[in-house]
Amino acid sequence: MSEDRSVLSRAARGPDEELRYGDDADQVIDYWHAKEYRPLVVFVHGGFWRPKYDRTHARPLGEALSDLGWPVLSLEYRREPGDPDVTTTDVRTALEALPDLVDVHAGYVLMGHSAGGQLALWAAATLNPVRLRGLIALAPVADLLMADRMDLDGGAVQAFIGTGVRNDLDPVHLPASIAPVSLIHGTGDTIVPISVTESYFTAHPTAHFIRAQDCGHYQLIDPLTEPFHDVTAELTRLTG
Repeated sequence: MSEDRSVLSRAARGPDEELRYGDDADQVIDYWHAKEYRPLVVFVHGGFWRPKYDRTHARPLGEALSDLGWPVLSLEYRREPGDPDVTTTDVRTALEALPDLVDVHAGYVLMGHSAGGQLALWAAATLNPVRLRGLIALAPVADLLMADRMDLDGGAVQAFIGTGVRNDLDPVHLPASIAPVSLIHGTGDTIVPISVTESYFTAHPTAHFIRAQDCGHYQLIDPLTEPFHDVTAELTRLTG
């Protein structure tokens, strides 16, 4: 199927606040408020860990979830090819800083798309964040070795990790998260094939796996599409 990328450049309402968790230009968080008192959604954007893809393409998602009643934090992080530890350090630092930046008493759901799904799965498995209610991984790069063998996005995995193998960053090789994990992946995804998430599910069968029929890669973060309802339904299930 042809992948619809229109959400990546669609105009959306900007965040209500911009929060900082460090001094670098990329150590910033977009924050959309919500009228309801609900658990936060902490979103980690994708883009195959490449510098040219930043958090701005997730603004339609942030706006939509905020309008539906969830406060949303969209994390930016440094993306330096060959230095994955810079990226994971930023994700760790941002999550640890949350209680100093916002009210987290209602807890939060960690959500990541594509490469952001890998980062979210890594964080939930290795950091055990305080007040994490659950994790939703959308079309995640959940098996780095398989994604590397597939040469996704023209060598994105090797560009991210440098060279060799980093099982310590690979969700399929990490322990299962203590918090509940939901996996949502489109059967028509040609950017990150669903077999990558199926590999993770084989290793961690306690996860909740939703196969979104006839859904591509970007529809899961596009509020104008039918598969986005799978995302909001899982958020509702995890946040009550």
